[in-house]
Amino acid sequence: MRRILIVIGLLLGASVTQANTEIQNVFGWVENATLEPMGAKVKAKLDTGALTSSLHAVNVERFEKDGEEWVRFKVKVEDQKDKEMVSETFERPIYRDLTVRGAGGKDDRPVVLMKICFGNTIYEEQFGLDNRSDMIYPVLIGRRTIQHLGVVDVTNTFMHEPKCDEDSPVKEFDKDNTDEDIGD
Repeated sequence: MRRILIVIGLLLGASVTQANTEIQNVFGWVENATLEPMGAKVKAKLDTGALTSSLHAVNVERFEKDGEEWVRFKVKVEDQKDKEMVSETFERPIYRDLTVRGAGGKDDRPVVLMKICFGNTIYEEQFGLDNRSDMIYPVLIGRRTIQHLGVVDVTNTFMHEPKCDEDSPVKEFDKDNTDEDIGD
């Protein structure tokens, strides 16, 4: 009897998992995405261990514009379409500041809102600016963004190709629908 209950439980669990997968988009732990409006196709690592997404940026310079804090930065990445390095300079208002703590100490980074295309949808999300030149992936996607994408299948990669154009839906950043980190 106990074995029968276990089998039924496993089957029901599989059905629930399958239903959830069918409802939500499923992404691999590495996906191609395009940085908008730059259009560069980049490899993005979906990292459930990170809360905030991170974007490779150099020459990060804070300044004031119309009484607000802004940041100017250069994004220099390898465009996966033709394997050439491309760069573009952006100016964005600082959404917030992020303090990252790790084995190497503490690092403060500006966070800006940027747009990125996954599949056929453009998402406006928070990105911490950091020099990621020593990292494999120029874009790291954290939980705040993943919650808007769908589910991560850690056994797969490159499940969606970015196919955004001027008619693609844009999911604007919603500060009221954003995950907060789990407290102690």
